Amino acid sequence: MSYVRHYAPDNASLVIRLALEQVGAPYRCALVDRRQAAQRSNAYMALKPNGLIPTLETDQGPIFETGAILLWLANRHGGVGPAPDSAERADFLTWLFFLSNTVHSALLMLFYPEQFIGADPIHQSTLRANAANALVRYHTQLNGLVAHGHTWCGGQKPRALDFYIAATLHWPAICPRDYDRSWHSMANCPALHDMCQRLETLAPVYSLIQAEGMNATPFTKPAAPNAPEGSPI
Repeated sequence: MSYVRHYAPDNASLVIRLALEQVGAPYRCALVDRRQAAQRSNAYMALKPNGLIPTLETDQGPIFETGAILLWLANRHGGVGPAPDSAERADFLTWLFFLSNTVHSALLMLFYPEQFIGADPIHQSTLRANAANALVRYHTQLNGLVAHGHTWCGGQKPRALDFYIAATLHWPAICPRDYDRSWHSMANCPALHDMCQRLETLAPVYSLIQAEGMNATPFTKPAAPNAPEGSPI
């Protein structure tokens, strides 16, 4: 079947676009227009009850959560992760869940502190600072992972983890716009920088740039997107 990728520009759905392009799976895109709060509409909530993005409609029903979608695509299509019986599978799963449960969660705390700590600006500032410090540590760990050049991450052929890692480097470079982002730098993560530079030359990333209005270097020198439709926030 042709999958349906529910997306908003420059949201976590971009990771799913890259994976779908990499495996060559047929799909179409359905905009979730955040300007109209479409993520909280009855139609979208019927697919994803917590109203978050992305969701992928498949012949087995809708799948949500970025990590779950990537794992499902890797199992069904191959090409973005080790096969279930591969000796590399355990390491792949470990780092996939690290990205999904730990790194991505820290990003959410950085971007949406009010959802975790309430409206107090001092509490929000403290949470953001803690999240930023954690992300520096996490990206240092990921730099070490990528430096080893595994076939399932940081190798010459892009995989699901490469795309996910690149996204976690892109977002804090441009968001939140009212927050000091000077802490975020790839200067101490040369392996991540080189991986992102390779990704930016590939067809899946070019497709993303064209479709979602991103700049030509979305991972090494990100800029706020100029999306042809919808809104990132």
